[in-house]
Amino acid sequence: MSRILIVTGVALGLMAGGILGGKGIPTQGGGPQVQPSAEARCPLVYAPVICDNGKTYPNQCVADQHHAKNCRPLGV
Repeated sequence: MSRILIVTGVALGLMAGGILGGKGIPTQGGGPQVQPSAEARCPLVYAPVICDNGKTYPNQCVADQHHAKNCRPLGV
């Protein structure tokens, strides 16, 4: 029973502190806000493409975010 209370207390403390809440710990003096990466805006669809730079990306959106040129579906 005490383990459940400890785990619940830790989880609530982390959420209250923003670690699990998604905003992070605020900096003193109003420092810069953390922005999601460009890849975070792409769908999580695995449709690999290979581009002229020789790299393979998980999908066209990610390749576009990396400014890759002349991409084609992998295996075609």
